[in-house]
Amino acid sequence: MDIPLPLAPNRGGQIKVTYQGCADRGLCYPPETRVLEIAGATPSPTATQGASSSVAEQGWRTRILFAFLAGLGLTFTPCVLPMLPIVSAVVLAGKARPGRGLLLALAYVVPMALSFAALGALMGVFGASLNLQAQLQSPWVLIPFAMLFLLFALAMFGLFELRLPGALRDRLEHLASGTRGGSVGGAAVLGVLSSLIVSPCVSAPLAGLLLYISSTADWLGGGLALFALGLGMGTPLILVAAGGGALLPRSGAWLVGMRNAFGVLLLAVALWLLERLLPGPLALAAWGLLAAGVGLFLGALEFVPKPPRQRLLQLAGLALLLYGVTCGIGALRGASDPLRPLGEAPAPSATARQEGMRTLSDPQALAASLGQGRPVLVDVYADWCISCKLLEREVFDNPAVQAQLRDFTLIRFDMTQSTREQRQWLERLGLFGPPAVLFYDRHGKEGYASRIVGEIDAAAFLARLDQAKRLIASD
Repeated sequence: MDIPLPLAPNRGGQIKVTYQGCADRGLCYPPETRVLEIAGATPSPTATQGASSSVAEQGWRTRILFAFLAGLGLTFTPCVLPMLPIVSAVVLAGKARPGRGLLLALAYVVPMALSFAALGALMGVFGASLNLQAQLQSPWVLIPFAMLFLLFALAMFGLFELRLPGALRDRLEHLASGTRGGSVGGAAVLGVLSSLIVSPCVSAPLAGLLLYISSTADWLGGGLALFALGLGMGTPLILVAAGGGALLPRSGAWLVGMRNAFGVLLLAVALWLLERLLPGPLALAAWGLLAAGVGLFLGALEFVPKPPRQRLLQLAGLALLLYGVTCGIGALRGASDPLRPLGEAPAPSATARQEGMRTLSDPQALAASLGQGRPVLVDVYADWCISCKLLEREVFDNPAVQAQLRDFTLIRFDMTQSTREQRQWLERLGLFGPPAVLFYDRHGKEGYASRIVGEIDAAAFLARLDQAKRLIASD
């Protein structure tokens, strides 16, 4: 919802906003009031930066929670779980008092988490200095990373084991065994050493998280995310210290199933990386093959008497197999959206729209294209931006949208390389990256109230486009 608010030039102020959330059936939350500061010189970008910062902060909270849950899940993998009783015995050193045991467990877990946090912070700084967000999107990087995740997936399936070199692993284990257990200092040293010893077991998800952190260039957020991962991995030990050996989970077939589930997720990550390089129908067919393979592995076509739990797995396998077949049919028809595998292929008019859209990557060239006596639509785009492709497929390829864009000069500002000049251009506009759609009038002035940031559906885009046309006509 957009509410136009006229402001005097170069005058700031405060806006007091009161809002209340309500459900469709009448349940309402308590009213909330917020005071927004509006700067005088550049009101629009400042407001945008404040809102975007709030959204980014909320996003990092979600990612930190996800990292904690991921660390908790990694504890129950077959190569980490057997270490839990051993580490418990070494760290606690037979101490029976719950208070003392809890202190020792915290002394072990916190340094381990801090070791991971240091790794995340370094990756955030490293990614920011080298602009890895763009450099890691080229084929010569995406393909090796995809192969790496494929290798990790095969390791999860038990085809081979990933370990540190024997000499290095033996040296670390020797240092760990020589550390006195039962003391706070000894537990802390063990925590740091264990982050090195168990790293090959968790290298696959850890590599994925580090790759994401490098793309955000946020050393603080990256450090907090890896710290949460370490805390998640150490939570079971804290519970063991607080409740004794009765809380130790037992090994069994479910651990193998969890390892296989991690393997499937890693295969999905590899395919997600390659999806940016593959034609849409081929990528859809690959998703179908993955889903069908998992369905067959779950026994979708094994029509024999089974226990109730295996029947549920078989039903899930049948659903995945059906989805895989649907993806194959959709790929043969030219579809490319995994969420709508039977959706229609892009219309021929989409090609015409692409031919009528100029692609620029230089901010100066973009500035020279504005103010030429015709309204301009600027699509901020990057090849590595998944949301940009969704916007293109769901909005710009829509015939109704194409009909309404005939009055605009269409420019795609390509930020695939993410150069310094492009990032400075984003900063001047108060944007944090693609996707975004900007509307300029015939004099080269942006209709800020109509700006689109992030994903949007065709109906909402048409409404925003109509608003932009009214603003342009009033100038």
